[in-house]
Amino acid sequence: MQFKKYSKQRRGGIQGLRSLKDTLPTNIKKVINKRGKIYSEILNNWKYISGKNLFKICFPKSYKNSNKFSTSTLLIMVKRGHEVELEYSKQKIIDKINNFFGEIVVERIKLSSFNDEKKDDNRKVENFSDVTNSKFNKRIQNVKNEKIKKSLFELTRVFKQK
Repeated sequence: MQFKKYSKQRRGGIQGLRSLKDTLPTNIKKVINKRGKIYSEILNNWKYISGKNLFKICFPKSYKNSNKFSTSTLLIMVKRGHEVELEYSKQKIIDKINNFFGEIVVERIKLSSFNDEKKDDNRKVENFSDVTNSKFNKRIQNVKNEKIKKSLFELTRVFKQK
């Protein structure tokens, strides 16, 4: 059986350790070479780039490199309600990223908002006590297991809706 000599993958056995670069498929190598380094560096230094206040409310989701038709774009996820704060500091973030790399890496920032799920869970727990009758509410409060307690509140909610 003949091996293709023009293939970039190593097919023959090599004694000793092989580098990670040689073991990866060619498609993944292209992605890493294009934008992997920039995005990973932004993630590692996000606290420095954004600052302490913005670090708590946002994080970078993806990075798209520039090509013929579009500019390089960084997509940032922001907690709902804090979009205005990040909107005003967009240009500062772009300047810090470009100064960090020493060249123009990011030309545009897009924002995408998300709900903070921790707050939603607390709201649901507070509303459970309003659903049940007072005599059942006392009995459910005496249950020690939190999961069983929540499921009983959910069960009473379903019965009250019907």
